[in-house]
Amino acid sequence: MKLINKFSAAALSIGLLTGCAKLTEEPRGLLSPTGFFQTPKDVQTAVLGSYGLLANEPLFGRQFYFMLMYRGDMVDIGDRGTVVDRIQVNDFNMDANNAMVRVSWPVWYQVISAANTAIAGAAQVSATEAVINPIIAEARFARAFAYFHLVQCFGDIPYITEAVTDPQSVASISKTPAADVWKGILEDLKFGKQWLPDQQPSNTKSRPTKGAAASFLASSYLTLGDFANAYTEAKYVIDNRAKFAYALEADYQNLFRGELGGKLNEVIFDVDFLANINQGSLNDDLVAPMMNPRNIGNLGGFGAAVPNQRVWDQWSQLDYRKKVAMADTVTVNGVKFGFGQFGDPKRPHAFKWGRFPSTTNVQGRYSSHNYPMMRYAEVLLIAAEALAETSGPNDEAIGYVNQVRTRARNWPGNPTNFPANVTAGLSKAEFINLVLDERRTELCFEGKRWYDIKRRRLGDLVFKGANSLEPRPNFDANRDYLFPLPQGELNVNPNLLPNNTGY
Repeated sequence: MKLINKFSAAALSIGLLTGCAKLTEEPRGLLSPTGFFQTPKDVQTAVLGSYGLLANEPLFGRQFYFMLMYRGDMVDIGDRGTVVDRIQVNDFNMDANNAMVRVSWPVWYQVISAANTAIAGAAQVSATEAVINPIIAEARFARAFAYFHLVQCFGDIPYITEAVTDPQSVASISKTPAADVWKGILEDLKFGKQWLPDQQPSNTKSRPTKGAAASFLASSYLTLGDFANAYTEAKYVIDNRAKFAYALEADYQNLFRGELGGKLNEVIFDVDFLANINQGSLNDDLVAPMMNPRNIGNLGGFGAAVPNQRVWDQWSQLDYRKKVAMADTVTVNGVKFGFGQFGDPKRPHAFKWGRFPSTTNVQGRYSSHNYPMMRYAEVLLIAAEALAETSGPNDEAIGYVNQVRTRARNWPGNPTNFPANVTAGLSKAEFINLVLDERRTELCFEGKRWYDIKRRRLGDLVFKGANSLEPRPNFDANRDYLFPLPQGELNVNPNLLPNNTGY
């Protein structure tokens, strides 16, 4: 969203000044809410800063995004000569010094810090609830979004809901139980659902709305196993789709065209990167280069995140989503290259983000992609899974899956009959497994699969089972459903000990 980046210089400084490079170290500076916030516009500036931080190489530009990718069963290390930290995450043998954890952790807390500062600043501004509460709701959504990811990845974590003006106040902070963090997430999202608008100005997708808050409520409840509430929130979004301007995009490919980012009704909330406008790590998007083939024209590929050959082999060629998401040939400047000509590894690659990135530099970075964090298709699948858990695979639940499958059959100019509509007769377990597999393909390479594996405790099945797409003999269910807290944090604050089991 252009507005967020327009305010980067002023707004991001709030997050950086009030956040710490490490939670337990001296911050780079302090900013008292009473010294900056005079008007609602000042509060909005801080809120925009929190969202601007998401379009950042340590988070969704590479590091955090690929932590999620590598832990799923759709992406493997490609070139084994890549940095060892990636290999450790992928192979389930990481430790607390892993650089991907170390660099992403503090930026999440900068997002939280900017949001907390905005909320504290709002209390100093004289304005009616109707004016100030929607702005507070944006800040609380940003905070919930950050904790939504942190708690799933790390479990018990420092939970900070106040602006940090005294470094000593966090110098000895302890971990908060994950259950209590989830309670805070739900409270923030409920406040968002109450006070956020139905649509943001110009229907901007990188600022949250009522529908976004409800969608993440549905996802949160699904993660917590509260299927009744997950269905209620998903159904709320579905029933109000016209008011929120949500609909499935007719052509699946359009969801992943950089030039259409921020303009699609299927996207509920996204992270917006601006091409060739970077400030250090801000707007530095390396998602496509990480996945693109090496040594092919000007793709700038690293070949660092490439599906196992089994992912390609088991996925039907009749599924349009495979055609969009993967490639066994690429054409650069009119020259076609087959995967046997790719630099290592010589196998089909994920190409969902590399085919139409719009503007990039010669290395394929700094794209104009808007990475969807929540799509309407996912809401339909949440509703289907949650309803099946409470009522079995009834016609309504089946219908939600079939909406997604109907769109998947829509090859432009060449519709197919694959995947076929789901019909009645499946058991509850069979239907839920079908929905999980539908999520795996529909949302592939969007950072979703690991959370599904984790919440359903599928690790031993998908990493060690006979039909494993990405075999991982090192996977340990007693250790690997959580990442380690960064060792640097533990060194300066022993109150964060012990680390997660196995680290």
